[in-house]
Amino acid sequence: MSGASVIVIGAGVTGLSSAWWLARSGVDVLVIDKGIVGWEASGRNGGGASHYHSPLFHEEQKLWPQMDELLGYTTEYRRERVIFATTEHHLENYRRMAEICRGLGYRVDDLDPAQVRSFVPLAGDNVTGGIHLRFGGQANPQRTVQAYAWALQDLGGRVFQHTPALRIVTAGGRVSGVETPRGVLGCDHLVVAAGPQAEALLAPIGLRLPLAPARAEMIVTEPAPLMPVGGADGNGLYGRQTLRGNLAYGGGPHEWLDVDALGPRRRPSTPILRNLAKRVAELLPRGAHLRVIRSWAGVVENTPDGRPVLDRIADPGNLTVATMSGVGFGLSPATGHAVRDLVIDGRCSFADLGKLTLARFKDTPADWRERQGWLPTTHEQALAAMAP
Repeated sequence: MSGASVIVIGAGVTGLSSAWWLARSGVDVLVIDKGIVGWEASGRNGGGASHYHSPLFHEEQKLWPQMDELLGYTTEYRRERVIFATTEHHLENYRRMAEICRGLGYRVDDLDPAQVRSFVPLAGDNVTGGIHLRFGGQANPQRTVQAYAWALQDLGGRVFQHTPALRIVTAGGRVSGVETPRGVLGCDHLVVAAGPQAEALLAPIGLRLPLAPARAEMIVTEPAPLMPVGGADGNGLYGRQTLRGNLAYGGGPHEWLDVDALGPRRRPSTPILRNLAKRVAELLPRGAHLRVIRSWAGVVENTPDGRPVLDRIADPGNLTVATMSGVGFGLSPATGHAVRDLVIDGRCSFADLGKLTLARFKDTPADWRERQGWLPTTHEQALAAMAP
């Protein structure tokens, strides 16, 4: 069988970062994907890098400012973000977030409405206040995914696009390869970073990873004058201003889907577009005149508790699972480092991953999606759910 020492299923940002970290350690690594690099949510997201709730947070903050130099290609990373409110309730939530981040050792400044508008000139008179994260920041998702892929190839790693994983092959209690349209590709270790398809791939070998796939949609406007801070969040939205001036924003509600091992059916747009445009105009009323010039959509996988899975499985012992439950982009430098450690050393060197194991779902009821209401909807149901 042909293949590699380590095969990574999934050419999203998690899989590519994992492969790059492994290649940096001299590992012969091959990435396979049903489509092209970054074709799902990895290339279509808000580009944020400020995940203070994750055990990978400190490593995320350490690595992002170094990534352009380490990769040898630009990610368009820019430091700092502003999060601001248009209601007192939201402002209370953001101030609590600020206290948590300060407790972790990071600087966060409280902002009054005038200070918010100095950073975000497109904000309006409805601002109640905000916070200025002096850490974190944002990068260009499409540039970043391509940077990982090129840097991986520079180190001798390979990427097979349009090569779906059809089945995980096992022999003697271990993973021996992956069945693909190219034939069976053999490996000594397998990393499953297949996003929403991971559940269907793992189930036949007796591993249960409960996932609820959803479309995460974003809108992009025509360019506006550049603001002092590229990342400005609020009103349930995440996003950034590109270096050209475009506003790129997304953020709930999700359109819940059913997918199989080959992914979801394609649709060009959903009723979520209207909801997004309305909330961006509310957040940035001085930019409400900007025309929406395109939309993006990617599919994200959501675990029952909303936390990622980063785990080297005990049986089979040569399998590592990496599924990020919607926070894969920003954490990708740290996630790749963690996967490298799990594959080569058997444990993460810089963070406790005990809360991110697959075993925590062993008692999750079969109808968990029904209980949480995370079920596919028709076009009409989605419209009704968003009606005032």
